[in-house]
This record gives sequence, C-alpha cells and structure tokens, in this order.
Amino acid sequence: MDIFGHIMGSILGLYLTFTGALAERIESLLPTQEIRGEEVVHDGETLVELPTREGVSLPKILVENAQYQKAALVESIDPDVAPETALEALVNILCTYKTDRYIKTTTGTGFFIDTDGVILTNAHVAQFLLLEGLEGDTQCVIRSGNPAEERYNAELLYISPAWVAEHAKLINDPAPKGTGERDYALLYVTAGVQGAPMPTRFPALAFNTELLKLTVADSEVFATGYPAESVLKTGIKTPLYPRQATTTIEELMTFSSKLVDIFTIKGTDIGEHGSSGGPVVDENGYVIGLISTKGDEEKYGKGSLRAISLAYIDRTIEEETTFSLRQNVSGDLPRKAKAFKDTLIPFLQNILKEEL
Repeated sequence: MDIFGHIMGSILGLYLTFTGALAERIESLLPTQEIRGEEVVHDGETLVELPTREGVSLPKILVENAQYQKAALVESIDPDVAPETALEALVNILCTYKTDRYIKTTTGTGFFIDTDGVILTNAHVAQFLLLEGLEGDTQCVIRSGNPAEERYNAELLYISPAWVAEHAKLINDPAPKGTGERDYALLYVTAGVQGAPMPTRFPALAFNTELLKLTVADSEVFATGYPAESVLKTGIKTPLYPRQATTTIEELMTFSSKLVDIFTIKGTDIGEHGSSGGPVVDENGYVIGLISTKGDEEKYGKGSLRAISLAYIDRTIEEETTFSLRQNVSGDLPRKAKAFKDTLIPFLQNILKEEL
C-alpha cells in the first residue's frame, strides 16, 4: 500500500472514532475560521495570504481510469443553463450515521449546478457518504423546499481526496478549524425518495469560473443557505427554512497563488451553522463562491462567512481529474458516477477496513 493509501486509511479510521465521541448529538456543519493570514501586495492591491499545504499528493485513480475519462468527454460542452433564483436551486443535505452505540446526525447546504441533478457542496458536508456500506448505517437524503422536505437520494460524484488527506489531523477535533482549501464535493441525484418521480430538469444555478478581479472587493452579492441554529436548540424534527441575504465582499484571500481563491462577506443572518455549501451569487445571477467557513466576526460583523471562489474550484479540480468543473458536471453522468463509485470509493473503503 502506498503512502497516500495509509494516510487515507488513517483518516477514515479516526473519523469513526470522532463520530463515536459525538454520540447522540446533532452537528450542523460550518467550521470555525481562526487561522490568520498575512497581507501581500499584488498589482498594487492587498490580498490576504492563507497558509497552504505545499506539494499536495493527488491520487491518479480517476486520471488513469478509462471509463471515467470517456464519461467526462461525452457532451463536455457548456450547458445552456439560465440563472435561476438561488432558493429554487438550494438543497439541504441531511445525513444520519447509526451504530449499536450511538446516532450522529449532520446538516449542511448545497445547490444544483447542472439540470441533470449535480449538486455542489463542501467536502466536509459530503464526507459522510464515504461511510456508506461500512460499519453501521449511513443514510443521506437531499431535502429542498420551504420548509425543507425529503426529495432525493444522491451519490458522490466527486470529493477531493486532497482535502480528506489534509484534514486527518482535524477529524478527532471537536471544534475543527480550516481555511477552506479544496473543501468541495459533487453529488449526483440518483432517484426520488421512496420511488417518487424526478423532474426532467433540475433548477440549476449558472456559475462563473472566470478569475475574480481584485475590483470585486466591495461589490454587492447575495448569500443563500439553510442555517440550522434552530435545529441545534430544538432537534432534527424542527422545520428548516432557506434564507437569502444581500451582503458585500469585504476581504480577498489567496492560497499562495496571488489569485482570489477565497473571499470574506459581511455578516448576515445566513452566517449560522448549517450554511456550509451555500452559494454566493453576483449581481448578474451567477455563482462565484461556495460558502465554506466562518469569517472574522470582529472585523466584518456577526454572521460573517468565507467562500471559496468558483475559479479556485475550477483550477484545482482540473489538477485532480484533468477536467474542468464544467466538464466534471457534464458528459455521461451515470457512467461517471459509477466509475467513481467502482474505483475511488472502494479504494478508500478497503484502506479503512485494513485500518479498523
């Protein structure tokens, strides 16, 4: 087994230990962000440089898998997706992990970015799907509406292995901190709950993967999510409602690329636990950011959030798969999802079994 394999096994082994330590509680996902960056000057403008892991080791399983590569090439063109309202495309991702000893339930946000049923969310939300078929019983359901109601079943289409590898040291931490680096994942809707029919087209948000200019600072955007403070207080059966708020981009940040990889938005009532994975949409109706962590509330107000730019996701997912974000959410999705399920997921789970 190579070094990466041992790392991934240790990650998931620690993860099960972590879930046991949180028995019988609900965890709404939004990591804290207390990592301070250093200011750097780029083209006369100030960016905040966040710490980053140099020389990330990337597995070549999908890159070398012929079925995945062929699936990505089929119809890998820009989809004709008109901007929808963010609330229509928004979903709540509810996961429950049960063993003989405890029950752990988590809630996060995501949104459709393709009319065939592809959802973009955070890796720290989607990671629970890695446990399906292993010890215990893992069930994740996609909910939508106002309030959120169970709608669909979904599978992992992609999760960044580099993110999982990097965050091994945080999995056993009851208050994990992170920068948002490579914190993204793609889900693919496979069926309606209890056999319910699915729409012919999902209400997908259009997205913009062009590099953000430094002049984006101070521009008006709106953020959307399923904040879940009420769930923490009164239980998982509490109705959960989507929210949308207008805010502004306050701070630009980079992971040593000197590009706008992540940005901070001014605090709103969206900035609660559970909003991870929600979209940040520009004035033209296009997603430019994915909510990942809390922001600096002292500087930018209560409920401040940080979002990964879609340009950053596009650049790094191409490093990991050789295909752009748009190509990864188009093409032959059923074949692509099956290739991911048949190759990378068993790879991770077999390593886990050896480590348990």
